[in-house]
Amino acid sequence: MPPVKRVLIIDDETSIRESLDMYLSEKGLAVEAAGTGTEGLAAYHKYHPQVIILDIRLPDISGLDILKRIMETDHDAKVIMITAYHDMETTIEAMRQGAYDYIHKPIDVDELDHAVTKSLHIADKVHAIPHLQDDQESGVRHQIVGKTPAMRALFKTIGLVSRNRATILVEGETGTGKELIARVIHESSLVSDQPYVTVDCTTLVDNLFESELFGYERGAFTGAVETKKGRLELAGEGTILFDEVGDLPLPLQAKLLRFLEYSEFTRVGGTKAILSQARIIAATNRDLCDLATQGRFRQDLLFRLRVITISVPPLRSRLDDLPELVRFFLHKINRDLGAKVTQVEDKAYAVLRNHSWPGNVRELKNVLIKSVVESRGSVLLADALKTVLAASPRDLPPITGLASLDDLEKTHILKAMVETKGNLSAAARLLRISRPTLRKRLKLYGLHQPDPRNP
Repeated sequence: MPPVKRVLIIDDETSIRESLDMYLSEKGLAVEAAGTGTEGLAAYHKYHPQVIILDIRLPDISGLDILKRIMETDHDAKVIMITAYHDMETTIEAMRQGAYDYIHKPIDVDELDHAVTKSLHIADKVHAIPHLQDDQESGVRHQIVGKTPAMRALFKTIGLVSRNRATILVEGETGTGKELIARVIHESSLVSDQPYVTVDCTTLVDNLFESELFGYERGAFTGAVETKKGRLELAGEGTILFDEVGDLPLPLQAKLLRFLEYSEFTRVGGTKAILSQARIIAATNRDLCDLATQGRFRQDLLFRLRVITISVPPLRSRLDDLPELVRFFLHKINRDLGAKVTQVEDKAYAVLRNHSWPGNVRELKNVLIKSVVESRGSVLLADALKTVLAASPRDLPPITGLASLDDLEKTHILKAMVETKGNLSAAARLLRISRPTLRKRLKLYGLHQPDPRNP
């Protein structure tokens, strides 16, 4: 027969103590009650209750002070604060100090019952579930986690490419860790002491590309008051990552290709050719072959980039890595957020396996952070994961028979042009883009260019 679960009530109102004692006893719980803070602390140390129902305002000691002392004794203690006062500061302070819940008087029996039941459930798990082993490698700057065959093959590939300086294309869905892989390749190489530089291709614009990438000489243009090194020069003999290279506009693709062909560049406004010895890595979440077929990515640039191709598997295809990933992220969450989650409910892994993870490892990390906050204790609960996942955006259905994003953008631009009667400036304002960008889009989609006399 399982031991009777114990609840301690600390409240100076006799009627509250008696009514809660009667209600909880009828549920089969062993109840102790105290009318002052001093009596409550003594009862806590004597009876070791799994749940404490604690009033904020007591005649001798503040409920917050008692909460602090209890949490110092046992950070897993489940303390449900009750109060007749509705002030923001006290609620925030109680939850910050580790209270499991905060319930206002007059007490809603259903709300209290839910809090007590869930607290007792967590208390059971604390003793029944083994603690996670802290096997994090100290000294490792960046770490890729996984033991499935696909990940073991990935590690071998990283080891091989770390020996040379061949150009690499890293392909994978959003959130799979492409940038992390690029960093690990750099840190595993013979030039790990050299710089690692990232270029976000989604933010590059035509008129700034060369100065950003190649640098510029003093006086090269208005505002160039001193010579500035570009990203390639800053990378030295290290590594430069072109992140989301599939989003690079066609004119900029041509400039990148010219650099890759000769491995040299000239600063804007300069005449001296500078040889680059940086290792080039490109990353993309798009199908570059498909883009090349559509004429939106240069075939010759694709050949230059994929000297070696690394394909990163999505999380849904390596679900056996979930336990190790969860352990890894919980360690980081505990360290970075000051949390103390050291156990995972068995059912939690079933919840994780049943999710399709469209956002991959990045989504898993975010879900775990939110679930740690929702769990409110040392055990990561399956219910907390369900709550967080239910509040997340639903998985998108397969895109079949729907218009492509390009078609949608083309239609949207066309509507704006019709709405503004072909006025380029007005259409750009309506679309919230610049006029040069709108002109590029019109040209890309073969739409009618406005009459130059109508700006």
